[in-house]
Amino acid sequence: MTTRHALAALLSASLLIPSVADTCTRAVYFGLEGQTVTGRTMDWFMSDMDTNLWLYPRGLQRTSGTAKPTVWKSKYGSVVTTIYEGASADGMNEKGLVANLLYLPESKYPPETAADKRPTLPNSAWVQYVLDNYAAVAEAVADLRKEKFRVVAIKAPTGEPGTVHLSISDASGDSAIFEYLDGKLVIHHGRQYQVMTNSPTFDQQLALNTYWDKIGGSVFIPGTNRAADRFVRASYYINEAKQSADPRTAVATVLSVMRNVSVPIGIKIPGQPNIADTLWLTVSDQKNKVYYYQDTNSPSIVWADFRKLDFSEGSGARKLQLDGNPDIGGNQTANFKPAEVFKFMIPHD
Repeated sequence: MTTRHALAALLSASLLIPSVADTCTRAVYFGLEGQTVTGRTMDWFMSDMDTNLWLYPRGLQRTSGTAKPTVWKSKYGSVVTTIYEGASADGMNEKGLVANLLYLPESKYPPETAADKRPTLPNSAWVQYVLDNYAAVAEAVADLRKEKFRVVAIKAPTGEPGTVHLSISDASGDSAIFEYLDGKLVIHHGRQYQVMTNSPTFDQQLALNTYWDKIGGSVFIPGTNRAADRFVRASYYINEAKQSADPRTAVATVLSVMRNVSVPIGIKIPGQPNIADTLWLTVSDQKNKVYYYQDTNSPSIVWADFRKLDFSEGSGARKLQLDGNPDIGGNQTANFKPAEVFKFMIPHD
């Protein structure tokens, strides 16, 4: 079969991919003079995920909470967006490393065996573990390849399976994608891996994007809410958009791209839970260390400036209460309040 025929077959097959519930998108922007920005959307068929922003300092003692717990002490402070007060879904640490958790229905994690004595880490803690322990993508890739712990899947409070994959990017623009397929860890590492959505697996997303690259986004670009189509649009626009050294322009550009791949409020199709509202967006300015968040039910953007945050050991965990406060907006750097650290969601039989 020729490459052209193989890609066409893959494109046709992608139309038959089963619906999934979470249809997030992530993209990395390369501006001028080292201006790197990562944006992501969170789409979900429920109207509320109890989302808040948390500030975690250096030196925080963490545990996965599983029967064979992974235990660690944070090397770096971070700001994260949480869901259900039980999982870190997105965030940036003080070194400019960004981690994003996105749904992947094809995920199959390593099975439990009597011979496997490793500690376990629920995927609800995956983002936090990475942000707490690594300053750069290459460092994270080198260490996570060792698979010192076994990642285990949770279930969301809605009953949806917690089958996810992880993207990370750093201030240099380096990226990596982590997936568990058939029980094996698969890593795609390189600056070229700017975009990630959901199904199909990342290698197939790349093949589909190659097909559309040959057509050219200025001629025709797929416009549906399907993950494969959002991957193509995000890939095209994040690189065709104005590349700037100005942080305001760069952040605004990434916001505009993420809105292009967002699902409007109220768009739900019976029998297709993957066509779900975009609940929130985040944009991480990795050069200037500013983390932005927007609730799509709010006209305002919230942000926190890392240069004015206290990440020192012993300063304590703090929370910015977003859930139930839809009118909050603007610079919220000084408004994180002391809070007791929540426990990560863990698998239950």
